[in-house]
Amino acid sequence: MRKIAQTSSLFWLALLLLGCCLPFAASPFALAAELDATLQRENAEKGVEQNPIALVDDLGFARRLSLDLTGRIPTGKEIAEYLKWPESERRAKLIERYMQDQGFANRWTAFFADLLRIRSNAEGGTALLAFVHNAIQSDMPYDEMARRLIATNGKSGRTPEVGFILGDDADPMALASSTTQVFMGIRISCAQCHDHPFDKWTREDFYSVAAFFGKTRRRENNLTKTVYTTEDKMMRVMWPPEDESDPDERQPMTPSFPFPFLDESENLSFIERFETLRAEQEAAKSASETSAPSVDDLLAAADSKAKGRLNGNFGDAMKVSVEAKRDIRKIDVNADLFQTSELRQTLAEKITSPRNRFFARLLVNRVWKDLVGTGFVEPVDDFREDNPATHPETLDYLAEEFVASGFSFRWLVNEIVTSDTYARSHVPLDADEMKREQLEKAFLATPMRRMKAEAMYDSIVTAGHLSEPKHLAGQNLRVIKQRVRVPVDPDTQADSGSQASTAAPDIASDSDMNQTPAMQDSMMASAENYGLEKAIELDFGELLTVKEDAPMIEAMEKMSRAEIEAMRMKENPKPKLGMKYVTKIVERTIDDNPQFSSAYRMATPAPAGHFLRLFGQPSRVDLGEDRPENASMRQALMMLNGQLTHEAARVGSLEPVYPMLVGPDQDLTRAVRYTYVEILTRLPTTEEVIEAKQIVAEGSDTMTGFADFRWILLNCNEFRFLP
Repeated sequence: MRKIAQTSSLFWLALLLLGCCLPFAASPFALAAELDATLQRENAEKGVEQNPIALVDDLGFARRLSLDLTGRIPTGKEIAEYLKWPESERRAKLIERYMQDQGFANRWTAFFADLLRIRSNAEGGTALLAFVHNAIQSDMPYDEMARRLIATNGKSGRTPEVGFILGDDADPMALASSTTQVFMGIRISCAQCHDHPFDKWTREDFYSVAAFFGKTRRRENNLTKTVYTTEDKMMRVMWPPEDESDPDERQPMTPSFPFPFLDESENLSFIERFETLRAEQEAAKSASETSAPSVDDLLAAADSKAKGRLNGNFGDAMKVSVEAKRDIRKIDVNADLFQTSELRQTLAEKITSPRNRFFARLLVNRVWKDLVGTGFVEPVDDFREDNPATHPETLDYLAEEFVASGFSFRWLVNEIVTSDTYARSHVPLDADEMKREQLEKAFLATPMRRMKAEAMYDSIVTAGHLSEPKHLAGQNLRVIKQRVRVPVDPDTQADSGSQASTAAPDIASDSDMNQTPAMQDSMMASAENYGLEKAIELDFGELLTVKEDAPMIEAMEKMSRAEIEAMRMKENPKPKLGMKYVTKIVERTIDDNPQFSSAYRMATPAPAGHFLRLFGQPSRVDLGEDRPENASMRQALMMLNGQLTHEAARVGSLEPVYPMLVGPDQDLTRAVRYTYVEILTRLPTTEEVIEAKQIVAEGSDTMTGFADFRWILLNCNEFRFLP
């Protein structure tokens, strides 16, 4: 698609969306000046030619920012409001708006799901996903979130943080590898079998880190089948390794942290600011807790009032009752079951220390690459002496300010997106390849970035108005056929001419066994409608709601196996042996008015073959698994023939563009311009308007032709890449 002149675009877009003129030009937008200055200084010291690419235009910035902060393209309404703001304040106000958008937590939950390898099908995985979403939404300090993930013990449903430990099945060796790489960018896993070939870490270093997890155990309650983690007295990690010594020579390994810290005696400004901030936060929290009456205070006050109305010993008995209830609340019946891990708490404190440079630098490097396109260190989680950062001063500046902010993740994202470095345009397509590489490596131009899988999915939903019904009820009735298996009535089996069997009903997959009938019915319907784009939607709030249940006391295991099996049978009755089933084809009439939920709210990762997986969502099984950037034929076929693109292209009578195509106010030129804004966040050239009208005219009717036009825009390269 061809670019258009900035002045002409804004003029026509203002007329189209606002009906008013654009404001006069004002001073250019510039924030995060120190970050840009540090980067410029480093480039100058390295002799890099200071000739940066210009900043992206206002509409390109709005599209890029919306995708990076909310995980979708901006809506036409958002663009209209954006252009109404004064030009000098426009970008700053848009950043503020999208930083507070509810989509921010959704989009960055996917980022952390990749980082932490969160899998909904793993024990505690879905609850962990909800925990991370809540942490981002509330701006929980990143060091606190990391400490809770590393050190927490408990039941997977009640304590969502424990999903991180359960993700590696509480295996000390696996956790030593994942924790150091995920939170510090140190790939120490090679040292499990031999001294690291490219770094200084030894096999003994690896075992000393693994020993922090050596007393952690994964348990499963025999009655409730709930899984939890706890601490044992015995150390599982032994030294020397089995292949290097006799069994009698092996001793429990002593945990140690072999990674370097900043000198404790050195007074550093950013650490002093961090400590001052934390002290102020603690003081404010204490003051808040002191001023607010506790439940015990309220009960005591009620008890005092009751005593005024009661006489003698009865009032004393009430007081005793209140005190007894207060004492009961202090009893932790699961304290012995979910024992705190002192070793992992020690490890968590060391990893998240403001004097551990690896911790802050790793997250800064990851977020920088996610937003700018290239990391200071590549691969992003491989920090070692022979793999230095391209711009160490800039990386350290951001890392130190991140610490000083109290490890605020929102601060970090905001700092990057307000910089000129983030807002740079791409190198022109006809530029020399060597020149392009130099500019992008020096962060003087923005590399081409494809939408992430979730962002593309949600952008199609946004462009096609698919998050809610866009057709009136009854406008799209359709008859579908389904193959079902039903039990045969024993009284009519002899007379039945249908082909029957005595096997249990077919089960398509293991996951189907956990679906409710309503969910199965929904999945069957979606299978009739292409079936590779929908998935189960998660309710993060519900997942974090603690379900009250009886304490998991080990005395419950004293029940006989027969009693336990009887309870299980009552909850999950098996199909009756000998029952016959018959396969039938049934017809159903459905209102084909599909809706699609956000990709960020789906169980993750999506099944193999799903839209998200085809466009790069990782399986999150292996450490360091990247999202592939390459295109494929399967991606093209999904976009050309998939239900999501097809439904997004169809024009619904409830869409804003519909009155522009039918009725007394129809205006095809206006409809084409409006659609360019909704799908590509820009206005078309005169040639593109003419071309669009030709496409519409070639359709069997206006609505069909316009659907073809929208389908083409959704399939063009400009839609898939960030400006």
